Amino acid sequence: MRRKELCCFLTFVMLCQPIRILAAETDVNAQTQIQSEVETKEEHSTVQSVLDGMSVGIDAMIGMDSVAVGEDSEFDEKDTEADDEIKDSDSTEDSDTVSGIADALGEPIGISSLVEADKSREEYAKAYEDAKNANWGYTNLGIANVDNNLNIRAVAAEDGRLVGKLPKDAACEIIDSDGTWAHIKSGNVEGYASCDYLITGVAAKHRAEELVSTIATVTTDTLKVRAEANTDSEVITMVPNGEQLEVVESEGEWVKVYLDDQEVYVYADYVEVDAKLNTAITMTELLYGQGVSDVRVDLCQYAKEFLGNPYVWGGTSLTKGADCSGFVLSVFKKFGVSLPHYSGSQANCGTKISLSEAKPGDLVFYGNGKRINHVAIYIGGGQVIHASSPKTGIKISNATYRTPIKVVRILYD
Repeated sequence: MRRKELCCFLTFVMLCQPIRILAAETDVNAQTQIQSEVETKEEHSTVQSVLDGMSVGIDAMIGMDSVAVGEDSEFDEKDTEADDEIKDSDSTEDSDTVSGIADALGEPIGISSLVEADKSREEYAKAYEDAKNANWGYTNLGIANVDNNLNIRAVAAEDGRLVGKLPKDAACEIIDSDGTWAHIKSGNVEGYASCDYLITGVAAKHRAEELVSTIATVTTDTLKVRAEANTDSEVITMVPNGEQLEVVESEGEWVKVYLDDQEVYVYADYVEVDAKLNTAITMTELLYGQGVSDVRVDLCQYAKEFLGNPYVWGGTSLTKGADCSGFVLSVFKKFGVSLPHYSGSQANCGTKISLSEAKPGDLVFYGNGKRINHVAIYIGGGQVIHASSPKTGIKISNATYRTPIKVVRILYD
């Protein structure tokens, strides 16, 4: 019997062993948890002491404000209630904000994306050029915001020597700026212009989108301009190398362009088509040669006051709009000379001369074949001013931008 009882006892001990182990583990875990809670309480106590110290500082600041405005227990009480509401709402908003930021981050951005991007050197170079050309070749675009012309000076001062003029809505590269004067470059002109009359940044790009024109630049010595898009069509005139014509549309092998107020055609292989903005005019284009009479200088200077003003077919207004002969008529009327309102009739006035003999104030005529249909005022230096087209308005061009048919002298020194 004793042997049987011993066996039962040993069996009982073996069965209880796992329970003892579990109990021991539980005891260890409990001790660990207790220790953790103690440490947490200590840490919390430390953090709380810091927060309490901060609260004391804030309370002191609030107290100072209270002293400044006069102590009012009712006011303070309401403030406390409001603070409690703010704390509650802030805790909710903080939670939402953290979640929102995490959601907003999403995929990697910035440098991470660039590192992960798989682009060749050539692709990066193309991307750079595309970014540069997004502003029509300008990296820091400026647009002249004037009624007439913006003066460009050699130095950043109102009495600085004039080096050129930036016509209304013309573009420039802003090299540098001090907020009063901008160092700019436009076309062949570099100098300083007043920041007060320049549109910059995003506004300049939006304005440029309204102003940009598609231009065909002649790339051959002499380009034939035809009435229709075929080689059997009549040759209207010849245009020299480097001359620029405004594009109406491209039609396969031919490009339809404006020749003043006419729509004509040039062969696509002999022009380079690109989007461009108007640029500055150099002083060379604005000045005159020696021995020119005062009346000729005054007439040309007067004509230039209306650069950029609109072209209106049949119009004679220098401000609201004129066509080519209406512009000439109105300019000469200012100086006591009466002319008819038709270029063909104006060509029969005065004395015929050669282009090489032309002085500022003489008239240069152009046409469709031999029929005269356009007139401009010669301003010296191989330049003319004329009311060109509805798109460009009154502008300065090379005297040979198309083949002159006739040159006439109206003014006699």
